[in-house]
Amino acid sequence: MEQKRKKILIMRTDRLGDVILSTPVIANLRKFYPDSHIAFLCRPYTKDVVEGNPYLDEIIIYDKNNKHKSIFSSIKFCLSLRKKNFDTVFILNPNNRSNMLAFFSGITHRIGLNRKMGHLLTQPIEDKKHEGKKHELEYTLDILREAGIPITEKQAHFPIKKESEKRIKELLLANGIKNNEFAVIHPSASCPSKRWMQDNFIKLAKLIKEKTNLKVIIISSKEERKFAEELAKEKGVIDFRGILSISDIGALLKQSKVFISNDSGPVHIAASLDVPVISIFGRNDPGLSPTRWRPLGKKSFYIHKAVSCKICLAHNCINNFLCLKSIEPEEVFALIREILE
Repeated sequence: MEQKRKKILIMRTDRLGDVILSTPVIANLRKFYPDSHIAFLCRPYTKDVVEGNPYLDEIIIYDKNNKHKSIFSSIKFCLSLRKKNFDTVFILNPNNRSNMLAFFSGITHRIGLNRKMGHLLTQPIEDKKHEGKKHELEYTLDILREAGIPITEKQAHFPIKKESEKRIKELLLANGIKNNEFAVIHPSASCPSKRWMQDNFIKLAKLIKEKTNLKVIIISSKEERKFAEELAKEKGVIDFRGILSISDIGALLKQSKVFISNDSGPVHIAASLDVPVISIFGRNDPGLSPTRWRPLGKKSFYIHKAVSCKICLAHNCINNFLCLKSIEPEEVFALIREILE
C-alpha cells in the first residue's frame, strides 16, 4: 500500500474478545501511516474496547441488531459512511454485511478475508482461520501483512476509564474490600461448549475461600446471569453479575489477584492488562481450540483436556461435554496456588 493513504477505516463487528485481539491492528496502522485519519467501526457493546485508544481518531458505531438492522437503516448508514470519504478499509471479520457496507459506501480499497461475499473486496485474502494453526491475533495481523504493512506491535490494548476506576473502588469498599485481596470468577459464556459446569465453579469458589485469604467476586453480563444463580447463593461470594460495563470489568480485573473464566471476552481483557488469568477450555476443533483462542501473555494460563472425541462437534456435542467435565476444580485451584505463590 502506498504511503499516501489519508482516511482509513477498520471494521470489526463481532464479539468482545475479537475486538480486543484486533487492537494491535490500530497501533500498527498508526505507525505505518502516522498522519492518516484512522477510524474503527464496531458494535455498541464493544465500543469500550476502543474508546480512549491513543491511536484512533474516530469511532463509528454500527448497531446491526437494532438501530441498523433493517435494509433502509443500513442504506442510510452507507450514505453517512460515504460522506466520510474513506479511501481504505480493513475488514477484520468476514461477513456479508461488512463487505456490503464497505462496497456501497464507496470505499476504494477494500481489504479482507475472501469469504462471505469476498468478491466485493478489491484485495481478497485467503481465509485460513478454520485451520486453527496459530492464534487469532496472528490471523488478524496477516491481513495487514498481505497489504504490505510491517508488524511491530502485538500487545492488545484495553483503556480503562477514570469513572470506572472510581466506581470499582466504591463497589469494593461497599463490600468490605479495602485492598486487592480478591479473585474474580466469570462462570458464563456464549455457548454451552464453553461453559464449565456451575457445580465445579462452586467447588472452586469454596476452595479459594477456605484455603486462601482471597474473597471471591463473580461477574457476568445481564444476559448470562442465569449461568451463576447457584454460585451467587454461596456464602461469602460477592455478586457483581450484570452490573458492570466493559470498562468497569477492566478496572475490576486490574485490581484482582487472579481471574478464572470460561473461554470468553473478559479473558482477553485480563491478558491485555497483564492480570493473572486462567481460561478453562473445552472444544478441540482446530478453529475453536486454545491454539487459536487462548489468552496471550506471561501471566496467562489455560486448562484444556484432550478426550476421546475423534471430531469435535462443539455445541452439538454428543459426548455430554466430556472435555469440560474432565477438568476438576482441584487442578484449577492448584494452578491458582502456583500463580499466588
